[in-house]
Amino acid sequence: MDKPIAPLPPMSIPVDTLAPADTCDTHVHLLAAPEEFPLFEGRTEDPAQSFTAYMEDYRNHLGALGITRGVVVQSIFYGTDNSVTVEAVRQMGDGFKGIGLLPDGASDTDLDQFSEWNLSGVRLNYVHGGVLTWDGAKAMAPMIADKGMHIQMLMHADLHMEELAADVAACPVPVVFDHIGWPTDLNAGPEHPGFQALCNALKAGDVYIKLSGLYRLDDAGYEQTDAFVAALVEANPERCLWGSDWPHIMLNGAQMPKTADLWSAFHRVVTDETTRHRILVDNPAQLYKF
Repeated sequence: MDKPIAPLPPMSIPVDTLAPADTCDTHVHLLAAPEEFPLFEGRTEDPAQSFTAYMEDYRNHLGALGITRGVVVQSIFYGTDNSVTVEAVRQMGDGFKGIGLLPDGASDTDLDQFSEWNLSGVRLNYVHGGVLTWDGAKAMAPMIADKGMHIQMLMHADLHMEELAADVAACPVPVVFDHIGWPTDLNAGPEHPGFQALCNALKAGDVYIKLSGLYRLDDAGYEQTDAFVAALVEANPERCLWGSDWPHIMLNGAQMPKTADLWSAFHRVVTDETTRHRILVDNPAQLYKF
């Protein structure tokens, strides 16, 4: 059966507030046509266009915001073949890093290759599963630490963070959580014990959090997520990152967002210029070693 085509986001539109110098969009995916890079059989969608077209659109996306740094996150579309991410990082050059996928049991040699490719970490999906488990990531963590890398994870804070908290605190590398911890029930509010466990891990400096993926949680202006973003920033602004999640693949019923709306939502909650600069520039520079 043919897989549905991943939709394309609307063309980037100019924003009222351009990014400060050296701002980093810490979460995007770069894709390519099936004949260009081998696709993972377990994917749920197919890319919509060629690698060249995605790269052009990506540069337009960055230019609309005034962003000059970025992190390309390997999509499960390609499994553990990180070629498309590696090529995107190579073409973008200085100021760009990648996050790759590795399976359980990956070796020190595999991580050396990641270093050569300018990849800063490995990602796992605690929600849907995938090629790397949390046990596998923990076993790999000492090697990851030796390379100066980190672990990135997608999880539901309200469902998973309490069970993960002790392991995360003991982990020898930073753990970067995606999409504000992806709470499953916004009506529970940031006071939910699981979300509070995430805030406590931020306060302790054990984790980073990406202020990203709001459109996956709330499709009505993202105002329902404001309290969650505010709680994370209040917990520890030195461990917050911003990401657009462009080009917004695997929507699963969510509405395709506009870049300007996501950018505005960040500025609506984070009003202090010093804190904005810390999240957009200083924190990613420290984590990704720009």
